[in-house]
Formats: sequence, C-alpha cells, structure tokens
Amino acid sequence: MAIPQIQSKMVKAIAVLTRNRSPSLPAQATAHEQGLTNFDASNWFAAFFPKATPAVAIDKLHAAILATIDTPAVKMRMQQVGADLVTGDRSFPDYLQGFVESEINKWAGPIKASGVSME
Repeated sequence: MAIPQIQSKMVKAIAVLTRNRSPSLPAQATAHEQGLTNFDASNWFAAFFPKATPAVAIDKLHAAILATIDTPAVKMRMQQVGADLVTGDRSFPDYLQGFVESEINKWAGPIKASGVSME
C-alpha cells in the first residue's frame, strides 16, 4: 500500500482492494463496499526456497522469519506501510502451499481473458 503517499496527499485513494477495510486506512471504503462485490486483490509476501531445500533448513528459516516479524520494530514498520502480518496457522509452509494454489486458480482466468502474455 502507499500509506505515506496517501497520508501526504500525493495520491488519492479510491478503494481498498481487500475484503475488509485496512486498519491503516479505516475511513477508506473497500471496492466491495463500493459495488465491486466479492473482489479481493490482497497483496502478500512469502519466502520461497528451491524444491530440494532440506526440511530442517526450511524449519530454521521459518523460525527466524517468525521471530523477525514478531519484533516491535518490524510490526511498527509494517503498520506504517499498511502491511498486515499473518499469524497462527497462516504463517506455516503447508498453509502457504494451499494459498498459492488458490491464488493461481483465482487469477488464471482473468489473466487468460485479458490476453496478456509473458515475453
């Protein structure tokens, strides 16, 4: 999100593209509230590793990432830029696998329909 730009009036927000209002922009209506029903284009970030990465290495990196995003400095910075950090079951590799598959399924049709191609 462009929270600093919105707050400084460099840009004007017209909608939040997530299902729910953003805690960082509580007065800004969602696209869903404005008539674009069932629309959710949340942004997200994840760490990906090569397929052959040993489970012990993934577990160690996962623990380090969770410890990092649990620090007050990171939480504050993420809030400043409008990023919501995931917690609980949503922060584990098994959840991410299913989530990525659902995102591929969700966006495959609209991307194909748009005629966009990779170069």
